[in-house]
Amino acid sequence: MHKICRAIAVVNTLKTEAAPLAEKISDFLKAKNVSCGIFKYGGTEVEDPFHSYDFAITLGGDGTVLFAARYCAPRGIPVFPVNLGEFGFIAGIGYDVWRPALEDYFAGFSSITERMLLKIEVFRNGCGNPIFSSSALNDASVSAGGIARIVEFNVSFMEGSRMYPFGLFKADGIIAATPTGSTAYSAAAGGPILSPDVSAFVLSPVCAFSLSSRPIVLPSSGRIFIKFSGGGNGGKALLSIDGQETFSLEKDDEIIVSRAEKPVRLIGCSTETFYDALRYKLNWSGAPFNGFHGTGKNKNPEGGS
Repeated sequence: MHKICRAIAVVNTLKTEAAPLAEKISDFLKAKNVSCGIFKYGGTEVEDPFHSYDFAITLGGDGTVLFAARYCAPRGIPVFPVNLGEFGFIAGIGYDVWRPALEDYFAGFSSITERMLLKIEVFRNGCGNPIFSSSALNDASVSAGGIARIVEFNVSFMEGSRMYPFGLFKADGIIAATPTGSTAYSAAAGGPILSPDVSAFVLSPVCAFSLSSRPIVLPSSGRIFIKFSGGGNGGKALLSIDGQETFSLEKDDEIIVSRAEKPVRLIGCSTETFYDALRYKLNWSGAPFNGFHGTGKNKNPEGGS
């Protein structure tokens, strides 16, 4: 178990039950000789509040986890995500079970799941250093911002020393997602859903001008190059990180997307939790089950073979 000395509880201020719960968790931790700071998060990007802590507890939904992940992953800080929203794909610890879940963690019974993040860098005018950099647990997307307009961008993929040009795309936008983010904006744009333990990127155009532009799954060992070629809103486009952090792009800016060096370490976010959420969100039910487990032969309900 990761030794805890100083914890931080990230309270989503849009959830009325978050603040009272943070006080209960703080008392629980103090009884175990662990100090607990409380940080109020309103859903918009703020300065890094995690620099002096070694354990993070998020009280909200998946969005609160996304915020914490960007700062906790590089430091190896485990994130304990308590879900106060709908059935989330990431936040897997229910409001009613936070105490036994924390007890299990202190007792060394909890497993930690690692989820990959994207590393996003923006380069301008051939400058060797990025003018913007960030990381994303879900996705990075490029769009016109505001009123829907077609954006043009050249896309390439580099694997090893070889560059594969995908050509010029015209679309409302484009999304580069992690497997974790494949259930979010990428899925809404028609992209495939990946299991979170798969090591890959999903590249999904949004409302592409050409019907031949389709989502593609790429190995995370490579790098995606997206060059903003024009269109957009007054010749500008908007880069969005996890739907929480934004950066204004200018014509010919180039975005490089790669796998972040360190994953985020999540507690209570097993693959089983992911599939439970997937079944719930998509309302999967399947066909009626007749109890037949199979004997190597095909049989029908009337007993024929």
